[in-house]
Amino acid sequence: MEKIYRKALALDLLTADEALVLYESGPLDELMSLAWELRQKHVPGRTVTWQIDRNVNITNVCISGCKFCNFHCKPHDRERAYVTTIDQYVRKIDETLALGGDQLLLQGGLHPKLGIDFYENLFRELKRLYPTLKLHALGAPEVAHIARISSLDDETTLRRLMDAGLDSLPGAGAEILDNGVRRAISPGKPDADRWLSVMRTAHRLGLPTSATMMYGHVETPRQRVEHLIKIRDLQAECPPGRYGFVAFIPWIFRSSGTRLEKEGVDAFFSPLEYLRIIALSRIVLSDIRHIQASWLTVGKQTAQIALHGGADDMGSIMIEENVVSSAGARNRLDAEGIRRAIREAGFTPRLRDQLYRFRE
Repeated sequence: MEKIYRKALALDLLTADEALVLYESGPLDELMSLAWELRQKHVPGRTVTWQIDRNVNITNVCISGCKFCNFHCKPHDRERAYVTTIDQYVRKIDETLALGGDQLLLQGGLHPKLGIDFYENLFRELKRLYPTLKLHALGAPEVAHIARISSLDDETTLRRLMDAGLDSLPGAGAEILDNGVRRAISPGKPDADRWLSVMRTAHRLGLPTSATMMYGHVETPRQRVEHLIKIRDLQAECPPGRYGFVAFIPWIFRSSGTRLEKEGVDAFFSPLEYLRIIALSRIVLSDIRHIQASWLTVGKQTAQIALHGGADDMGSIMIEENVVSSAGARNRLDAEGIRRAIREAGFTPRLRDQLYRFRE
């Protein structure tokens, strides 16, 4: 253990085998202590950042068939299917700005009829109405889907979306970057190599991105570790002067009412396991500066403890969130609540934007 600890503290890249040893055998207090030291290398001090944004779903129509998602519906489901209108965006954006937000997290699904023209028109109209609004939108699977149905390559698709107003690309749709796992839980979604390829192109174009991991379903500990290694190695490819992954966010699978639950896959949440994941993320991802504690899925108290074991960010108050909530996540924090939670944990809260620049 000591040899691996010293290697990690020197910011040398751990192998998958070394990371797995830490994950399976490392005492949690030692891993959290190591992660705290590494946090101080990347983000010194006791400041913890947070954000105000709103997660608006462009559409609930999706053909990916994800077994962990209760939110989506099929294109022929006329009673449930919708595409958000401009009037609805205006109301939601006005509410967000009134609460101090500066960004929309725009996500939807793999809609079979919404190609590049639709998203270009949407982004341009939102930027015309709200020039300073940041659009943190889509995700690698959606970009890959838009490219496919529009007969474009990834680079052309991303360039056109950026020209229309896309400011940053969320890490959505990563789940576990293992093709066997993906076939089991999201059979219609682009595979792991495709997710990595889209992100690689985004990094080359200078588009800021984030990375995620949804764990606690059918994956093994080694597949969790290999997911982190793939994220880290892709970050290492990022050209100098580009943003790459600005943050990593792991969260727990919530199973309530999902197809996976009906197939016998239950979500068992262990706060200690989550703290181990956060610590390992900080230890393995030596080239990603920010690690976020997902209070939405694990609750306030677990997220507070994670701040002492590698995390330096509490994420957004999420004025609106539909997908994870539909699978059983019921945690809520407003602006005062998230500031209070950070102070209770012994840190100083600072409001930030998507690039982790402080806001007043």
